[in-house]
Amino acid sequence: MENVHTYPKFTPEMKATHKILIPNMAPIHFEMMRAAMEDEGYHVEVLGSGGHAVAQEGLKYVHNDTCYPALLVVGQFMEALKSGKYDPNKTALLITQTGGGCRASNYIHLLRKCVAQQFPQVPVISLNFAGLEKASGFQLTLPLCIKLVYGVLYADLLMTIYNQCRPYELNEGESQKTLEQWQNKLDKLFRTNDYRHTKKWYRAMLED
Repeated sequence: MENVHTYPKFTPEMKATHKILIPNMAPIHFEMMRAAMEDEGYHVEVLGSGGHAVAQEGLKYVHNDTCYPALLVVGQFMEALKSGKYDPNKTALLITQTGGGCRASNYIHLLRKCVAQQFPQVPVISLNFAGLEKASGFQLTLPLCIKLVYGVLYADLLMTIYNQCRPYELNEGESQKTLEQWQNKLDKLFRTNDYRHTKKWYRAMLED
């Protein structure tokens, strides 16, 4: 069993000083998550690296019997920390934790063990709705939870229409351009209460 005192905790003070890295597991959805979290005062970045190099990096720390998504997430985080782009003393990692019977509940412990080998000062945050880490300085407040839910709703629609339009686009790249325009627009909407007018924005997305 993990010793709760072994790994660093994300404290409330770190909200102002640390950048939180999140994996690129679902690009559209996690960009919406980033926008919601930044509106609540966190400094967040969705990692963009991927491919064979990330998989090979993950294999250095994770047994190849571990499920592939976990291997990629660990590889992406470790590659980012070793890149020199981020100050380990001012960086935290965030990973979702289901709290149920899925193996994904245990990946956070795997990640913490990997990170502690080379970057023992980097805290790993659990994003869960089951209150699994009550002492964490990362708080799922009601405003943040509401924005995360709306972010998922918008991301679902954006992903669906993007996937439907891209194979049939007349001018290559227009679907990606429209997607990025809406991601930027929603990023700004999360700073106001206008993001709650889903019917209005759904219609506008579909028209575009």
